[in-house]
Amino acid sequence: MGAVLVGCGQAQPTRTAVERPPASPVAGKRAEKPVDKPPVMAPGPGGLTPVFQRGPQHAAKIVALSFDADMTADEGPRAAAGEHFDNPELIALLRRLKVPATVFMTGRWAEEYPDQARSIGTDPLFEIGNHSYSHYAFTTPCYGLPTVEKDAVRTEVRRAFGAIRATGARNVVPYFRFPGGCYDDDTLRALGPEKVTAVQWDVVSGDAFATDADAVAEQVLDGVRSGSLVVMHCTRSAAPVTAEAVRQVVPELRKRGYRFVKVSELIAAG
Repeated sequence: MGAVLVGCGQAQPTRTAVERPPASPVAGKRAEKPVDKPPVMAPGPGGLTPVFQRGPQHAAKIVALSFDADMTADEGPRAAAGEHFDNPELIALLRRLKVPATVFMTGRWAEEYPDQARSIGTDPLFEIGNHSYSHYAFTTPCYGLPTVEKDAVRTEVRRAFGAIRATGARNVVPYFRFPGGCYDDDTLRALGPEKVTAVQWDVVSGDAFATDADAVAEQVLDGVRSGSLVVMHCTRSAAPVTAEAVRQVVPELRKRGYRFVKVSELIAAG
C-alpha cells in the first residue's frame, strides 16, 4: 500500500504525455448554479482523453477537494484481517461542515464497502469518480505499482463503473483519475472511446502516510489558489490524519473567502 498512496499524494512522475491546457468543456453551467449534467471536456488531438488539472484562475474564489478511495485488487486479505481502507469519520466530517467533494473510488473499494459507496453516491453533497478497478498503474514506471495489461485499460474503467453503480450509487460522474497520477499518450488514446475526462490536481496535500495533520493542512493552505483542485485520501490505514487536516483547512479557506465545489462545478466554471 505504501507505493499505492505515495503515487497519489506526492510529486507526480515524469510522463510521456505532453501537458496541455484544459480543453473547453462541451457542456456545463457556471459554478454558482447546480450542475444538472456533469460537464465533460472535448477530446484532445487524435481522440486523446482530455486531462483536467485545475479550474480557471480568473473565476470567483472556488476550490475543489477530491479524495481518493484507494484499494487494490489484491488487498482483500488485509481488509479481512482488519485493515481499514475506508474513512467514515472523514465523510461524516464533510457532511457536518457541509463541504461538497468528489470521491475517486476504485471498484475494489466499492465492493469492499458497498454500504458506504451507496451512502456517498446518493448524497447530493458528493459525486463519485472512477479510480480504476484494481488501482494498478496504467503506465510504467509508477511508484512500483503492478501494471495493467495494455488490452485491459478500458476494461479497468468499465469494471470500476460497474462495481460502483452496483452498490446503488447514483451520483457517478464520467471522470477518471489515474492510479498514481501516471499516464502517457498511449493510455490517453486507449481510453478515448470511454468518453471520460481524466482528472488530475494542482495541489498535493501530502496526507499519504502523514502523521502530522498540521503539516498537511499547511501544505494545502499554502498551495490553494482560485480554481485549485486538491488531492487527498479517504483511507484510514494509509492516510490517518486527513480528517484532522480537513478540520483545519475548511474554516481557514472559508475565512479567506473561498467556496467549496465539486469537480463537476470546477470544470463547468471554465
